[in-house]
Parts: sequence; C-alpha cells; structure tokens
Amino acid sequence: MRILLAGATGTAGSAVLDALLAAGHRVVALSRTQATGEQARFNSATWLRWSAINETSHHELTNIDAVVSCLASRSGGIKDSHKVEYEANSKLLAFALRNKVPRFMLLSAICVQKPRLAFQHAKLAFERELMAAPISWHIIRPTAFFKSLSGQIHRVQQGKPFLVFGDGLLTACKPISQPDLARFMCSTLSSNTHINKILPIGGPGPAITPRDQVALLEQAFNRPIKIKTISPQLFRIAERVFALFSPWSDWCADKAEFCRIGYFYATESMLIWDNQLARYDAEATPETGSETLGEFYRAIVGGAEAIPERGEHRIFK
Repeated sequence: MRILLAGATGTAGSAVLDALLAAGHRVVALSRTQATGEQARFNSATWLRWSAINETSHHELTNIDAVVSCLASRSGGIKDSHKVEYEANSKLLAFALRNKVPRFMLLSAICVQKPRLAFQHAKLAFERELMAAPISWHIIRPTAFFKSLSGQIHRVQQGKPFLVFGDGLLTACKPISQPDLARFMCSTLSSNTHINKILPIGGPGPAITPRDQVALLEQAFNRPIKIKTISPQLFRIAERVFALFSPWSDWCADKAEFCRIGYFYATESMLIWDNQLARYDAEATPETGSETLGEFYRAIVGGAEAIPERGEHRIFK
C-alpha cells in the first residue's frame, strides 16, 4: 500500500513508520520541517513538508491508499490541542476526501472515554467528523505508553523516592510499547476486519498500578525503592489559582489546563470504562503484543534502552 503518514517524527509515529516500512508499504511521511538526520534513517520513506497537502497537485501525493494520522498535541494546551488534534486532522481528512483516498486511520487515546480536558474534546470532535465522512476509517485508542510510565526512573537512579498519588492504587493501566502498538496498527490497516470501528488496545498481561511499577523497578534495580505519597488535590488547588487569571492570560489558562491534566492522570485509569457498572474494567481491555513494562525497565537499567525523553510531558524531576 501507498500510505500518507502524519506525525511520523513523534513517539508513536516514528514506531508506526518503522513498522509500515518493515511490512513493505510505501510511505510518504509528513513533517513540519525538513527531514533531519534522525528522520533520514528511514531512507526508504518519502519526506514532505506538511504544507504539501494544501497544494492542488503534488506528484508524491497521488494514488494514496490510506492516510494514517499519529498527530498529537505536544503540550496539551488549550489552543495547541485544538490546532493539532482537531484542525490539523481535519485538513488531513479534507485531503483524503479531495483525493478519494479509500481509508483513514486515526491514532486517538483511551482517555477520551471520560472527556474533561481540552485535548480530549478536540480528539472527540475529530473522531465524530471522521466517522461522519464518506471514507472507511479505523480509530485506535491505546492505553498508556511505556514512555509515560518512565518519568521517575531518573529519580530512582538518584536514590529519591518514587512518588505516588494517594495510596498508589487509584489508577491502573495495561501499558503498551510503541513497537507493539505500531505492529497492531499496521496489521489492522492491512485487514478489512476492523473497518469503521473504534479499537481500544493495551499491552499484554494484567493491569499495572503505580505500586506495581515500584515493584517492577525494584526487580530491575535489584534493591528496595522508597515511596512518597502525594495528594492529587494539589493539582486542584493549583488549578484554581491559575484559573483566577485565565480570562486575561493564555499562559495562566494553559497552566490551569495542565493542572487538570495532572489531576486526570492521577485519578483515572487507562482501561476500558464500563458505563453500566461505572468502573474501569481491566478484563475487557484488549491486549496485543509481547513486550512488557518490566522488560522495558530492565532494559533501561541494563543500558540496552535509553530513558525516554518526555519533554513538555514531564511532571516529576
């Protein structure tokens, strides 16, 4: 297949690009800048600037069989979320419809089940637009990535305690590695089994709480790790302070939103939500792949993997 991939330089997108190329697909990758040396390692992909989709004709954008969007807001800020999660995806969909592309795959997130945040509402707005469009679609909603559960490894290496919210059992997830997610997306794209379906997906094994993360890190480091508890209400207090100035300051509005994001992830699980029972259901959360979080932690401690850089998504230092 000839595939147009957006978000190819991101955490998930780079893994999807790798999987698509490994499966023999021809990939046109969109980037907001020129291909860098890191991007150029995927030398069998064709790299284009994002603006190319607005051109009336471009020889590299003909005969596209599927559009795959791995776009995601880097910060989760209010305006950035709307610009990336909704507007950019909407432009991609318009390109697909204008050029009669038969299929569109969207990488969304499982957290949109209980939307409270700007980026979640933006994701859902585009999901609705995609589902209403005259095109075959797949919406992929993964659980937590290994990257998002690696933010405290530096702290542990320095002998600092692992920070947990509440008792460390408030939330759980079935974390999935980027390569396993990418392979799942690649196989789904090549199949007609899951057309026009929303597909939540997690990694293998039982759901993992923050306390379980500590146990996995203790195994990886082969030593006990101290735990320090924090109240999630700290996010609520900070949010109220920033919200006071939000009507006059975009910076304060975004800071208030970041506090809401922190509170959400401190109190909500990344699993299937059962509306009837009003609870998260680990057993109902689908699994794929073979890579486990424990193996990932051991690879980092052993030097086989680098600690993922979380950038603007970092909370703990």
